[in-house]
Amino acid sequence: MRRSRSSAYRRPGSGLTGRNRKIAIGLAVATLAGGAFAVSTGMSNAATNCSGLDQSLRDTLAFMAEQRANPNAQTDAVLANRQAVVDLIKVQRQQAGCNANIAAPPAAPTKAPTKAPTKAPTTAPTAAPTKAPTKAPTTAPTQAAGGAGNGTGAGEVVCKGSTVTLSGEAGAPFASSGTFPIGTRLKVTNLDNNKSTTVTVQSVSGSCVLLNNAAFEQVREPGKFLIRRAVIERVG
Repeated sequence: MRRSRSSAYRRPGSGLTGRNRKIAIGLAVATLAGGAFAVSTGMSNAATNCSGLDQSLRDTLAFMAEQRANPNAQTDAVLANRQAVVDLIKVQRQQAGCNANIAAPPAAPTKAPTKAPTKAPTTAPTAAPTKAPTKAPTTAPTQAAGGAGNGTGAGEVVCKGSTVTLSGEAGAPFASSGTFPIGTRLKVTNLDNNKSTTVTVQSVSGSCVLLNNAAFEQVREPGKFLIRRAVIERVG
């Protein structure tokens, strides 16, 4: 008996028919595609996580540089608090496999503003200062008594002369303080732009008040990590 052409050219030992061979190839392609999707998804999640951690580290380092360039009575406590945050972020970046080199940007020099006021009084006429004090007290005390931006005058002005910085912590707007207990309501007003925010103390720090990232964004001036002219009121 003469064998058919398809039987004559079938490879010996091959147990796959044409239909079974197509099914096997399809399963292999699906397996490879699934593995590629899992790898790409993991890489995407890792990149997103590293992006957030890198930005938090960059913001905290920039804030610390600003503190060193413009020190005050709370600088040492604030830097110690922020160094702990930096150490935590570095551990999280190492665990997430982040390897970007993050360095703090140079802080803006403070020498230029300090020179301008020293020269102005030496050249200003003696008659000008006699007029300024008579007019300024008529308006300035009314703002201070009302809480500078509060309007109702209901808040008690506290921590007079204190600057306000950010703690670098994420989440909804809140504050940390080494002066007031947790649960205290504080209103912070930036006199340079008249923006204010009311927050609750939720953690302890070495300053009168530190704002977390979200609260600081509500009152900050663009590009600045320190509020020098601030009014802090206790409202609850």
